[in-house]
Amino acid sequence: MIRYLCRILVVMAGLLWPFAAQASAFGEQVADMAEVKAVRIGASSDHVRIVVDATKELKYSTMALSNPGRIVINLSGAWLSPEVSRETVIGSRFASKIRVAQFDKTTVRIVVETNVKKENYDVFHMAGGAVPYRVVMDFGKVGTGSAENGDSAEPVKADTPASGTAAGSTASDGTAALPETTRPEPVFEPGVAGKTIALDPGHGGEDSGAIGPTGVTEKSITLRVAKEVQRLLTASGAKVIMTRTIDTEVSPKHRAATDVDELQARCDVANKAGADIFLSIHMDSFTSGDARGTTGYYYSKGTAAGRRMAAAIETAVTARLGTEGRGPRSCNFYVVKHTDMPAALVEVAFVSNPAEEKLMNSNAGVQKAAQGIVDGITDFFGK
Repeated sequence: MIRYLCRILVVMAGLLWPFAAQASAFGEQVADMAEVKAVRIGASSDHVRIVVDATKELKYSTMALSNPGRIVINLSGAWLSPEVSRETVIGSRFASKIRVAQFDKTTVRIVVETNVKKENYDVFHMAGGAVPYRVVMDFGKVGTGSAENGDSAEPVKADTPASGTAAGSTASDGTAALPETTRPEPVFEPGVAGKTIALDPGHGGEDSGAIGPTGVTEKSITLRVAKEVQRLLTASGAKVIMTRTIDTEVSPKHRAATDVDELQARCDVANKAGADIFLSIHMDSFTSGDARGTTGYYYSKGTAAGRRMAAAIETAVTARLGTEGRGPRSCNFYVVKHTDMPAALVEVAFVSNPAEEKLMNSNAGVQKAAQGIVDGITDFFGK
């Protein structure tokens, strides 16, 4: 009997050996690939962001399909963690649903159901940080810095353009990539008096920006803050150029303008005026009401002066408002990338946070934020 059982075991081992060898080979192949560990989704009033977390760098490509509208992103050299949800309903006007699957042995495919035009979506990567490699998909207002959903209450923002995108080339999403600009490092005399400062109140007109829990709009807060900053700087002897002074779009095309038209119009105001510095003022937003704080952003390939300005303004705003500092952070936002002078973007606070929405909808909050921005600009130039 024992001899008979041994023979059965030998036969079974012989039958199973090819499968074991194949599994071992597949295991070695998987070890060389990136694991897609999470797919995070965040939505705001003007933006949907999808972030794919991977354990290492991978290649990706995109294609657009119609009837129904879909954007397909193929992640090569990747395998999908079983913990990742295969289908999620987003329910936004920019993207309704996302499906994720292991398309073949080395490719993870992501399908986003969307009808946005090519100028209203972007796909790029971010490397480094807590997550080794991320592929980011934006739908809606591209380049505005809308927040995305993550594992914690801390939004992650785009800070690096897609690799392989050269000046005058075509980006991975099929849109024309604008050429990089080279900026000399400026030298300033101390003091704000005599300086030309361009202020850009974010959003406006048809674009409300983010909307708080009680309906307070980002565009209204940014304009109130910018006007107070203008008043304070003018009193100190600076010449202040505003991209807008009323609730309207900046582009002469108004509601017919594309995102690039509108953002470039804001840059043009500062560039044509020969401003010494440019500051875009925004309110942050997140899917969770717990997110809070102030962030200063600078162009990742810009001047050191831009980084110093973003840091100085963030530090001063948090000191005045009592908010938590979250930066400074590098970014690839259009308005800080395509201005000719040192530029920064400040997310003053989270309009999606009930306490910070209430603070920034008050006269006291607006005045404190504005004074903080002026303090930061003053510190940047030196006294």
